[in-house]
Amino acid sequence: MTYIYETVRTPRGKARPGGGLADVTPLTMLERLLDALRERTGVERADDMIVGCASQNADQGGNLARTAALTSGFDAPGMTVNRYCTSGIDAVRTAFALVESGQSRTVVAGGVESVSRVPMFSDGGPLWADPAVVDRVGSIHMGTAADLVATVEGFEREELDAYGLRTQTLAAEAWAAGRHDRSLVPVNDLRRDEHVRPGTTLEALAAMDPAFAGQDDQDAIVRRHRPEVGELRHLHTRGTSPSLCDAAGLLLIGSEATGSELGLRPRARIVATATASVDPVTMLTAGQLAVERVVAGAGLTPDDVEVYEFAEAFAALCLKFQRDLKVGDDRFNVNGGTIAMGHAFGATGAILVAACADELERRGARYGVAAVSGAAGSGSAVLLERVA
Repeated sequence: MTYIYETVRTPRGKARPGGGLADVTPLTMLERLLDALRERTGVERADDMIVGCASQNADQGGNLARTAALTSGFDAPGMTVNRYCTSGIDAVRTAFALVESGQSRTVVAGGVESVSRVPMFSDGGPLWADPAVVDRVGSIHMGTAADLVATVEGFEREELDAYGLRTQTLAAEAWAAGRHDRSLVPVNDLRRDEHVRPGTTLEALAAMDPAFAGQDDQDAIVRRHRPEVGELRHLHTRGTSPSLCDAAGLLLIGSEATGSELGLRPRARIVATATASVDPVTMLTAGQLAVERVVAGAGLTPDDVEVYEFAEAFAALCLKFQRDLKVGDDRFNVNGGTIAMGHAFGATGAILVAACADELERRGARYGVAAVSGAAGSGSAVLLERVA
């Protein structure tokens, strides 16, 4: 069996000049978290260290996982992985596969992203930069894909705004109650996620303009690949879209022997993981499909899962998830989500797995799922079981 022994994560800083972590390099974020793992667990080495990162160039180039291990004096080979927004959760999935198969006993896994220092799409690649590839596969912006889902599923602007208010309200309440403190490691003077807006109102959300309207090239791709949809309704605003941020998260994952060696009690067992793929135009529904697969593969139903930490890749995806899987508000992103607190690409999945483990402990619940939808139509999910 494979267990999570400890979880640490930085606060999420606004991805812009003057943001709380904008002057902190991604390497420094990882070093701080490795120090925190060492302080909390006494761990000095691991069979591997796997870090997700979506834009692997500039400050995030050159196998950042190995670099962080070296500069921190942490004995681990180090590998950096990229599956866009699902990278952090895929680092956890890879660690699970290594430990579950017996190839490794102890693995540090997580993710990091400094969008302030290494902007989205700065690493280039044909999926974004080659017009022939973009046209052939239907590579579109995530916001356009979210508006496509809202259009196809028949959601109204008022429903999206109501969800935006919900996540901001829950995030503010959770921070005030200390429910995000368990895994948090302050960096410099930043001790909480910067994006949370406690005073958000429906009136303020309703006054926001659609964020992805007027992008004729994006709409044209949708028309070519999904002509049956008709007119695309641009409904998402910055209040119902995930804010970009800088952050990192790490988890200590290992076998039963890891706990015996370090004198640690496991916090959660990784029961199963899953991935899914949809076409790049639909794109953002793959995370839900991965959840359906991981739950069914474990012989469970959605009703058996008491905690869902689902990356808020736009409000429409969350509304669709809750409707299709019949998941009530009492089990879904109960402490707020990435619309309120920020999305740090490669780090988000690791932060969500940590949040899931934290909430399982707080509730005394048994099963939880963390999942992310990613660019180009990928999705990944992890199923956890609390260790009593």
